[in-house]
Amino acid sequence: MNARLRVVVFALPLLLTACEWFTDFKRQPSISTWEPVKDTLTPSRGNPQMSVPTTGTAVAGFQVSYGAFPATIDSMSRLRNPTPATDSSLANGRKYFQINCAVCHGDRAVGDGPATRFGMPGINLTSDVTKARTDGYLFGMIRNGRGLMPPYNRIEEMDRWDVVNYLRALQGVSGKSVLVGPLAAPGVTGDKVPGPTKIGPNQPAPFYNPRSLLPGGQQALPSNASGAQPGVAPPTDTSGPRSRADSVKARRDSLRARRIR
Repeated sequence: MNARLRVVVFALPLLLTACEWFTDFKRQPSISTWEPVKDTLTPSRGNPQMSVPTTGTAVAGFQVSYGAFPATIDSMSRLRNPTPATDSSLANGRKYFQINCAVCHGDRAVGDGPATRFGMPGINLTSDVTKARTDGYLFGMIRNGRGLMPPYNRIEEMDRWDVVNYLRALQGVSGKSVLVGPLAAPGVTGDKVPGPTKIGPNQPAPFYNPRSLLPGGQQALPSNASGAQPGVAPPTDTSGPRSRADSVKARRDSLRARRIR
């Protein structure tokens, strides 16, 4: 073996020891359950990015984040309802309405829910004022809340459209007849309660303002406001302060860099 070959033979292992292999599972988005995520991430069951989510579609930016009131309400009032009022949609809407809405608004949405017995004001959702609201407005109101009403952004986007369809039926606007009242006795589970979530169970990103997405201060709209199919992610607003997840990641990266040194 000549001298040059011996150098190659001994140098090659030394060079290869500096190379990593099979890093796919070492370098991937790491988002803990209920951890806030930043706007540049999409916490769907499809991460890492460019992989195929279980639903087969990307998750829209407004689906996993929320903006400061009233920007998002103003924007979402122009959203078009992408879900037809089918029997399955109305049945699912009734399920979520009974769990989340009937306690205050009542089984028929006339503002006579059990909570009104304890001083909670009853809001009649079948009034002409509410009937005149757009589907997008109702969708945004459920999502963000207002006044004494808390946000119900844990109801996933497509399920929330089902709630809107069910409410429209209770109002008599859609011309659909629906069942009212509880689906079953207290404590019954199975198909009487919501199933698994379609997106990751992460907290919504703390800053997402649709107004800021268009230049010149124009009114920005979520992706399906013009009739496009939901699930296409719009640009995100990164102008807000760093989220807790950013700080945690920065500290983690700093500690990791110190260990490497």
